[in-house]
Amino acid sequence: MLFNSIPFLVFLPLVFCLYWFVFQRNLRVQNSFLILASYLFYGWWDWRFLSLIILSSAVDYWCGKNIEGDQIAGNKKRWLWLSLGVNLGVLGFFKYYNFFVDSFANLIGLDPASFTLNIILPVGISFYTFQTMSYTIDIYRGKIKASKDPFAFFAFVSFFPQLVAGPIERAKDLLPQFEIKRKFEYNQAADGLRQMLWGFFKKLVVADNCAPIVNEIFANYGESSTPTLWLGAILFAFQIYCDFSGYSDIAIGTARLFGIQLKQNFAFPYFSRDLAEFWRRWHISLSTWFRDYLYIPLGGSRGKTSKVIRNVFIIFLVSGIWHGANWTFVAWGGFHALLFIPLILSKANRKNLDSITPSRKNIVGNTLRILATFVLVTIAWVFFRAPSIAIALEYLKGMFIPQPFSGVPFQINIVLISCLILLATEWIHRKALHGLAIEKYPRFLRWSIYLGITIIIFQLGAMNNTSFIYFAF
Repeated sequence: MLFNSIPFLVFLPLVFCLYWFVFQRNLRVQNSFLILASYLFYGWWDWRFLSLIILSSAVDYWCGKNIEGDQIAGNKKRWLWLSLGVNLGVLGFFKYYNFFVDSFANLIGLDPASFTLNIILPVGISFYTFQTMSYTIDIYRGKIKASKDPFAFFAFVSFFPQLVAGPIERAKDLLPQFEIKRKFEYNQAADGLRQMLWGFFKKLVVADNCAPIVNEIFANYGESSTPTLWLGAILFAFQIYCDFSGYSDIAIGTARLFGIQLKQNFAFPYFSRDLAEFWRRWHISLSTWFRDYLYIPLGGSRGKTSKVIRNVFIIFLVSGIWHGANWTFVAWGGFHALLFIPLILSKANRKNLDSITPSRKNIVGNTLRILATFVLVTIAWVFFRAPSIAIALEYLKGMFIPQPFSGVPFQINIVLISCLILLATEWIHRKALHGLAIEKYPRFLRWSIYLGITIIIFQLGAMNNTSFIYFAF
């Protein structure tokens, strides 16, 4: 079920009312209802894939109890490997089987069509798989206790707002919220609605209006001028940010309606002053997951510089392949790793940990750093968006080898207006948790803003029920 669809507009208020006014007295009943609502939400795409969520939930609940309960260290490790094996096995088959078979067949000169299968990628499998794996890993490390309530655990895995595209929550933060009785709080719900409204603006007005222009430019990159190619890359940078962070805003806001707090997933990343800061602000739940479960176990930033660089490359390459079964994503991750090396060598990767506000003492320098970082990220997005590495390189070639400018064959007024509104609003609220944190504004001004954004959504929004980009990952 899409957030930007009529069924969701019926589903949400109905589930909200039943959740708070019918099932709130008994925690286990309330969690059971939430599980069923989440399964309905997910099964709206394809009910057959519910079996994978149920399998992952059951295996990790069982493994978690055995990891904690078994006193023999070797047995604990076996239970952990069973959990990881099932989760990574399912993920690997559905997401990467054809990719690796196709790559290997091409490498040895065979016809890939003879070995590939007609596999449909389950929506959101990368997200809930990583969420459940972190649960058993943390139990094995002794950081959390195994859940004794299967209803709370299954609700933790399947919670519908963040089930499909995150944020990827940790059990230590989210699971306890399903184990205690929840109380409706008006201020929390009101701020959740504000965040949802901002998420809908980013998705429907910015991302969905950028999409057709980006598609047209990338489809005809060979006949496009250099300025047009830059326009396509920049608009894709806005498209993917507003599409994904828009989903996160709607998910986090929806969760707050149900008394559940999810972590911030984006912290205005396009105001970053270097690549390290960008990755601390982009898809935070995934970046911190790789940091805690891969980068630090590999040695992190400890030891020789060569080892640190190795770890950085591993993290970015794995992050790239996590995003999709295509060598373009590996190239995208590798490009970011290359951009990271100067920060490692100069020991500047932990430099910009303060507010993203350019200090008044060096406003010009910090503004130039923000622009330079955005340009580098935009160049990298070409690999992410292109269907192949060869096309990405040709596209980049056209961006840097001047081609005649013959005008922009698109109506971009709506896009420019929406992007300017986005940048201005998020800059004003850059220290808040989301772009529409206006709870302290006077009432008349608040409601004027709500009305204005709603009108913009209906007037400029591309109301075409388009899917979110990260559903493919």
